Amino acid sequence: MVSRSLLILFVGFSFFATAQVKWMSFDEALTAQKTSPRNIIVDVYTTWCGPCKMLDKNTFGNAEVSAFINENFYPVKFNAEGNSKVNFNGNIFENPKYDPSRQGRNARHQFTAYLRITGYPTVAFFDENANYLAPIVGYQNVQQMEFYLKLFVSGDYKKFTSQQDFTNYFKNFKAQFKG
Repeated sequence: MVSRSLLILFVGFSFFATAQVKWMSFDEALTAQKTSPRNIIVDVYTTWCGPCKMLDKNTFGNAEVSAFINENFYPVKFNAEGNSKVNFNGNIFENPKYDPSRQGRNARHQFTAYLRITGYPTVAFFDENANYLAPIVGYQNVQQMEFYLKLFVSGDYKKFTSQQDFTNYFKNFKAQFKG
């Protein structure tokens, strides 16, 4: 009886452990791209943002979403008001006004400004050559995130020449992830 309980606990924990995105820093993603090119997805969040926490729990915590991201992207978690250093396109981005004693909102990171991100959460997509593709602003549920993940992995976005092309693609997209 004890061994069966332990097995159930282990299997349950193993499933939960596989439903986690394997986040890395932006610098780590850029380094990984050099040896094995792959798109980058960046979860731009703040510590005080409620929808950011919902995105983590409901969307990135979904087993299908996290497995797809881990398999097809270099996933980066980036605090839009944090104090990390980012080396991108020959520039070093910092947050010189960051105050570690501050509760809630903090100063905006230079990299956040460089990406022109003003709302949180934002999911930023980069191609396999680290070219900035698009920011997707706001909370995305599992099916909405699936749309963007598959759009950027497939490269189908390159076929769009008009807003109508995007609209038609969106209308014809069939979500498969449960959640």
